[in-house]
Amino acid sequence: MARKPSAADQLLRLDNQICFAIYSATHAFNRVYKPLLDRLGLTYPQYLVMLVLWERDGVPVRDIGERLFLDSGTLTPLLKRLEQAGLVKRTRSSEDERQVLIALTAHGQALKDKARSVPMSILAASECSVAELTSIKNEIVALRDRLNAAVGG
Repeated sequence: MARKPSAADQLLRLDNQICFAIYSATHAFNRVYKPLLDRLGLTYPQYLVMLVLWERDGVPVRDIGERLFLDSGTLTPLLKRLEQAGLVKRTRSSEDERQVLIALTAHGQALKDKARSVPMSILAASECSVAELTSIKNEIVALRDRLNAAVGG
C-alpha cells in the first residue's frame, strides 16, 4: 500500500515548482516565436537585441546588456552575427574609444515594419486579452526583480 506523500514531499513535486512552470512556458513561447522569427531571419536572442535598438538606436553594448540581462561574452557573438546579417553596425565612440556603439543599418530599421506582426501573433496564440498578458507580465517582472534582489543582482 502506498503511503500518502508528506507535506515535505509535496514541496518537491515537479508540478508544484514555479520555476518549472516558467521554464516550460518559456519553451512553449519559443515554439510559437520560432516560425515568426524565422520569417525575419532572427533567433529569439537576436530579436530581443533588435527590440532594444528599435526603441533606442545607437546605444553602447553595455546598455543593451543591461536591458537584456546579458554579459558581454554572450552579447558580443550575437551582435557580430547581426552585423554579418547587415542589420547593425558597430562603431567606437568618439568620446570614449573603449565604448562600442551599436546602431541599426537601413536594413535593420526596415525589419521593424516586418516585425510589427509578431506581438499580435503571440497575443493570438496565448488566447489572452492584452490586459491579462500585461498583468501576467507585470507579476513575472516583479518576481524577477525580487529574486534578483535576493541574490544581490
